[in-house]
Amino acid sequence: MAPPQGPRAPLEFGGPLGAAALLLLLPATMFHLLLVARSGPARLLGPPPYLPGLEALWSPQALLLWLTWLGLQAALYLLPARKVAEGQELKDKSRLCYPINGFQALVLTALLVGLGMSAGLPLGALPEMLLPLAFSATFTAFIFSLFLYMKALVAPASALAPGGNSGNPIYDFFLGRELNPRIYFFDFKYFCELRPGLIGWVIINLALLVQEAELRGSPSLAMWLVNGFQLLYVGDALWHEEAVLTTMDITHDGFGFMLAFGDLAWVPFTYSLQAQFLLYHPQPLGLPMASVICLINGLETISTATGRQLLVSGWWGMVRHPNYLGDLIMALAWSLPCGVSHLLPYFYLLYFAALLVHREARDERQCLQKYGLAWHEYCRRVPYRIVPYVY
Repeated sequence: MAPPQGPRAPLEFGGPLGAAALLLLLPATMFHLLLVARSGPARLLGPPPYLPGLEALWSPQALLLWLTWLGLQAALYLLPARKVAEGQELKDKSRLCYPINGFQALVLTALLVGLGMSAGLPLGALPEMLLPLAFSATFTAFIFSLFLYMKALVAPASALAPGGNSGNPIYDFFLGRELNPRIYFFDFKYFCELRPGLIGWVIINLALLVQEAELRGSPSLAMWLVNGFQLLYVGDALWHEEAVLTTMDITHDGFGFMLAFGDLAWVPFTYSLQAQFLLYHPQPLGLPMASVICLINGLETISTATGRQLLVSGWWGMVRHPNYLGDLIMALAWSLPCGVSHLLPYFYLLYFAALLVHREARDERQCLQKYGLAWHEYCRRVPYRIVPYVY
C-alpha cells in the first residue's frame, strides 16, 4: 500500500483552464505589442494594424540567429566563474552549486558585439527582424517546455516542485514539474533566468538606438535614457546574480512554459517596448525633464532585508514589500521618456503592477506558512503591502 501523500499546493492562474488560456494569451499579447509599437496610432487597447502571415513570422535566418544567440550564452555560462555559490537546501538536504559569471557574460557579449560592429555587423537591421525573432523564441520555448515536461516524468519525487504536479498535463506543462532541471551541472532554469533574455533585451535596445541614429542622424535623449536605465538594471541584476538564488522562481516554482517563455521571449521582446516605441514615435525631451526622470529612477534603490527576522522599522515598517514599490517607481521612470501621449509605453508599468500584486499574494501565503502567528502580528503592525496608505 502506497504511503499517503501530503496535500498538494493550491492550483494557481485559474487551474488548467487558466493555464491553457495563458499558453495562448501570453504569446498573443507579445505579438500584439510588437505590431502596435510600430504602427502610427500605437494604441495599446486597439486592434493591431494587421495580422502577419506565416511568411512574416517564420524565417530560417531568424531561427538560426536565435539558436546561435542561445549557444553563445550557453558557452559563456560554461566559462570559469569568479565564484560558485550554493543554493538553498532541497528536499533531500542537498544543495546545488551555481556559477556566478552572469556579469562576465554581459561584458564578453558587449565586447563581441562591439568587435562585430567595428567589422561591419549591421546591428541597426535587427529591429526589422523582431517579429521573426520573437516567433523563433516562442517556438523554442514551446519545444523546450515539452522537453522539460518529458524530463520531469522520470525525475525522482524529491526533484519535483511544490506546484506543477497536479496530474493535469496542460497545467503541469505550463507551471513546470521539476524544480531544478539539469543535465550534469548545467542548470536550465538558472541559465534562462538571467542570461539570454536579459542580455538579449539590452542588445535589442542597442539595435533600436543604432537604427534611430541611422534614421535621424543621432539617438534622441529619450532613447539614451531608456537604454541607460535598462542597461543599468540588467548590469545590476547580473552583478548581484547570486541574489536570484533566493527568489521564488528558483526556490519554489517549477521550470515549465511559464518561466521558459517569460525568460526567453517575453523579457527581451516586451521589456524593450519603450525603445521600440521611441524608434517609431520620437518624443521631445529637454534636460530639465530628463533630470527629473533620472531622479525618479534613482529612487528605485531600496535596501532589502538579508536576515530572517520580520523588520518593522525603516521602509520595511511602512510596507511589507518596499522592494516591489521600488520596482514600480523604476518602471515609471522607464516609461516617462516616452511622454504621456500614448498608453502603450506604460504597458510594462501596468503589467508589472499586476505581476507584483499576484506575486505578493503568493509571498503572503508562504510567509503565513513559514512564520505562523508571528506573521499575523507583523501584518497588524505593517498593514500596507506595497504602496503606503494605498495598498
